[in-house]
Amino acid sequence: MSGATGRLDRTARVHVAGHRGLVGSAVVRELRREGFGDLLLRTSGELDLRDREAVRALYAAERPAVVILAAARVGGIAANAARPVDFLSDNLRIQLNVLDAAREYGVGRLLLLGSSCIYPKHAPQPIPESALLTGPLEPTNDAYAIAKIAGIVHIQAVRRQYGLPYISAMPTNLYGPHDNTDPRTSHVLPAILRRTHEAQLRSAPSITHWGSGTPRREFLHADDLARACLFLLERYDGDDPVNVGTGEDLALSELAELVAGVVGYRGTITWDTTKPDGTPRKLLDVTRISALGWKPETSLRDGIEETYAWLKTVTTPVG
Repeated sequence: MSGATGRLDRTARVHVAGHRGLVGSAVVRELRREGFGDLLLRTSGELDLRDREAVRALYAAERPAVVILAAARVGGIAANAARPVDFLSDNLRIQLNVLDAAREYGVGRLLLLGSSCIYPKHAPQPIPESALLTGPLEPTNDAYAIAKIAGIVHIQAVRRQYGLPYISAMPTNLYGPHDNTDPRTSHVLPAILRRTHEAQLRSAPSITHWGSGTPRREFLHADDLARACLFLLERYDGDDPVNVGTGEDLALSELAELVAGVVGYRGTITWDTTKPDGTPRKLLDVTRISALGWKPETSLRDGIEETYAWLKTVTTPVG
């Protein structure tokens, strides 16, 4: 810890990069709830974070004091496997541009959000932060993982070379309102939720999900991550990334049954084993953030119910 920790000035200008995404929108809600009144927000149409000079111009003009880097090109297993170049190139550029501009224009505190996919495919379970770079990555998302690992190392390098109190956090699988629910590009929970919702609307007798259903995953509501972001900015100042999760996981087959119960779907659930499973298990060791005094507030069922209520307002059945 250092003098960088402590209650953030609620009048400080905070740039939330990626504020319209699942995580960014949750962060904005949390900051406003906590009394932050000077939020610097730009849509991707107003500011392409891949454009180095555009990012520098924004920071030169607006001089944010705090940055939460939630912007990223993200997607599920199918999207990562199909477009690895996009996931590598876009995420590297976003991170480089924001981190360099932040350092150049005097940002005092910065939090970079990564992903639990940075850890080796066969990391010990639960996965401690020390597992980083100790083994091969999951091949279906290695390009995205490498980009996020580069972001962590960039944070560590800035701390070492410039002494700036920038930090990084690695959330587990996220979900919540405003998530991407496109079955072709979304992550597993929103994909299962949308598929089940549409099967219910069509009274389909059965539904098929990807893989075997045996992989185990941990899920964190985006609002809990948003609370963790502010918590870490005020309580943590260290070189190592910090895992953010619930410390609990379940098999995807169990998740599918839970989602079906929330939706009210009573058909048969089957699994397409010709599709990849990805990492067998991915449960984060949350000892570090727990020791600081943080814990999640949203149960998985409550979070899925909230997400489903939102989903029903924004989707129509696919014919």
